[in-house]
Amino acid sequence: MTSAASQAQTASGSAATTDESLTWHGITLYGIIDAGIQYDTHAAPINDYFFGGTADLVQKNSNGPIFGVTPNNLSQSRIGLQGKEPLGFMDWSGVFKLETFFNPQSGQISDALKSVTQNNGRSLADQSTNVDSSIAGQAFEQAFVGLSSPTWGTITFGRQNSVLADGVGKYDPQAVSNAFSVIGLSGTAAGGGDTQDRRLDSSIKYAGRFADLVRVGLQYKFQNSSAQSYATAGSGEAFSAYELSLGADYAGLSVDGYYAKVRDAVSVSPLSAAQVAGLATGFSLANSLAGTISDNATYGIMGLYAIDPSVAPVTFSGGYEHITFMNPSIALNPGFDDVNGYVLAVVNNTAYAKADKILQVYWAGAKYAVSDNFNAIIAYYGYKQNAYATGKNLGCSDLASSACSGNLHAVSIAADYHFTKRFDAYAGAMWSNVSHGLAFGYLNTTNVNPTIGARFSF
Repeated sequence: MTSAASQAQTASGSAATTDESLTWHGITLYGIIDAGIQYDTHAAPINDYFFGGTADLVQKNSNGPIFGVTPNNLSQSRIGLQGKEPLGFMDWSGVFKLETFFNPQSGQISDALKSVTQNNGRSLADQSTNVDSSIAGQAFEQAFVGLSSPTWGTITFGRQNSVLADGVGKYDPQAVSNAFSVIGLSGTAAGGGDTQDRRLDSSIKYAGRFADLVRVGLQYKFQNSSAQSYATAGSGEAFSAYELSLGADYAGLSVDGYYAKVRDAVSVSPLSAAQVAGLATGFSLANSLAGTISDNATYGIMGLYAIDPSVAPVTFSGGYEHITFMNPSIALNPGFDDVNGYVLAVVNNTAYAKADKILQVYWAGAKYAVSDNFNAIIAYYGYKQNAYATGKNLGCSDLASSACSGNLHAVSIAADYHFTKRFDAYAGAMWSNVSHGLAFGYLNTTNVNPTIGARFSF
């Protein structure tokens, strides 16, 4: 998700006052409100809690045409506080951030997992939009504190974006928008395989830049219990995780390489009608989920090149990730507490027992600065899944199984015009299509989502 910039606002009623900052004693209030109107050729009904309203991409339950007000098309609506306080020791400062996500079309706190539980027991044709995410109704989607130095870097502790998420945000031509970017909406690339790991609880993170050339990023998510007790009484989006990046800048070129390993990553979906009928005593439909558990390993490279504006005001960017999904190192039990207290009532620990799943994610695009206030963007996104089916479907490349090889393709265009530094309007559309194994069980395989909207930032 893109981060909000602190923008100016008059501090008093005096016409002579030019300080428009929302910063007071080193603490800054900031936010974004983003909403618009969208038409989808094939989608499930709009959900008040899912952060995108509609899924934007074609999904299994994409049924028929939908038209209505959708939130967070270009940016996630949010309100936050961040602070920086010089410590008087060399160039070190104390820093913190608190950030809450919300849906302006409904006034609800963004909660993708609630959108999933709302659809427990429903057939695909009867479902509303529901997609897994790290955005699960938390009071603060990010909450961290730490130390920062322009010389030595920044180290922070708490719930915060992953190193991969920072990279995707920087190198996505559509700036991880929900309506126009596959990797902005889905979280697969930013989460190293599973979207719940786009943000990591209980993590320590370091980011440093040296000689104004080389960048380093490191992050570790602490395990919250022993492996034995975690299987039954653990909580959170993963048992443990580590991520690292190394990058450099030269002239208009910026490149970063990434590696991430997540143990016990969680991917959730609604309970089927049969699972609801067999739900064990003590589980509530209001917070129960079906979960697939895996260990994920990801490596990737991302980059951009900005042409000298005096020659052409164009920036090219793109990236590639190779993600391997394996059986989990720790098998979880039903009753495991997932993100923000949602519970895994049904658990699959053997999705990759016979073969690992490999997903390749790639994207490329360009942004053209038509003027200082007007940008036009075009982008392509793709997924390629290997055939990891066994037995009679070994090596399949058709619709026989979700484990057959398959592809996702998407192309998007968007234009964004800033009337002022705080207020802008946008328009665009994304075409998406799935085929073969990635289309298994889908009601429809293509969606187009023309969208217009406006955004206010402060």
